Amino acid sequence: MKRPLIAALLLTTALGLTACGDKPDKSAKATAASPARAVTVGRVESRSLGAGFEASGQLVPREEAAVGSELAGYRVARVYVEEGAYVRAGQPLVQLDDTLLRAQIAQQAALTAQAQGEAARVAGLDGQGVLSQEQIESRRYAAKAQEAALAELKTRSSRMTITAPVGGRVLERTVRPGEISGGAAAPWFRIARDGLVELDAEVGDAQMSAVAVGQSAQVLLPDGRTTSGVVRLVSPRIDAATRLGKVRVRLPRDTGLRPGGFGRATFAPSGRKVKAVPETAIRYDAEGSSLVTVDGSNRARQTPVRTGQRGGGWVELLDGPPVGARMLLGGSAFTLDGDLVKPADANGKAAR
Repeated sequence: MKRPLIAALLLTTALGLTACGDKPDKSAKATAASPARAVTVGRVESRSLGAGFEASGQLVPREEAAVGSELAGYRVARVYVEEGAYVRAGQPLVQLDDTLLRAQIAQQAALTAQAQGEAARVAGLDGQGVLSQEQIESRRYAAKAQEAALAELKTRSSRMTITAPVGGRVLERTVRPGEISGGAAAPWFRIARDGLVELDAEVGDAQMSAVAVGQSAQVLLPDGRTTSGVVRLVSPRIDAATRLGKVRVRLPRDTGLRPGGFGRATFAPSGRKVKAVPETAIRYDAEGSSLVTVDGSNRARQTPVRTGQRGGGWVELLDGPPVGARMLLGGSAFTLDGDLVKPADANGKAAR
């Protein structure tokens, strides 16, 4: 009776151990990692963006001189130039009536001579008791004061003829014969120095990095003509309200260019290399722009970026991963941060 009972117990134990041995295999299958998603990847590159861009703005003088009179109370006798005229530096523009001033100079010259004579008569009398030292110094001071007054009138006389401070084209003339000069009045003339006119183009902040001094540009003028220009100056600041920056484009000297007109510039590619990725690699969502990069463990990582200029299907990265970093070219919308991926290049070959 004991042998059948022992055999039954051994059989039961063996079946229990066999059942327990099956559990680890099933658990391992249940916890096995899901297969990696096949993705196409590329790399962040350093390259020149191939497309130019357009920007518009006003024609403005390269440098403008404002001319007026610093003397008040004198009548304008003659005006020598009109708007549109080209003048040279030092050329007379306006003549003020100096009739009264010449009379004042003659009177002051007589007073000065008298005072100088009085001062001359006390020369060498210091300390001799003939006159008090106070009287001697008073005559000398009076002579110097009269001399200063005469010099001031002569300075006024030298400024009765208003001349051009620079050579160039007269853009505006507001003075008329018979007008009375005023020291604080608005300028009588505006002169474009050397007759040079530029395009003051307004460029978006995302494109400012694509503009460099010396870069060529084609400018469409108000009369329909197109002329070649060169970037002379790139503003160091962006207007916070408009998000636009100023770019000055130097234009050839042309009498047909009129400040205040409208122009449009087409900027050629600068040739400057920038950090760039294909436009299709950028993901846009409520949090902004991002790339899905691939780390060394082939895990997808969503990386925020800030973009700049665009051209030829590529976009500049102002902020983001470094050159050489791997990123997803397509299917990033279906790849979550931390997903395991199986990267391949555009030809289907495994990418490392």
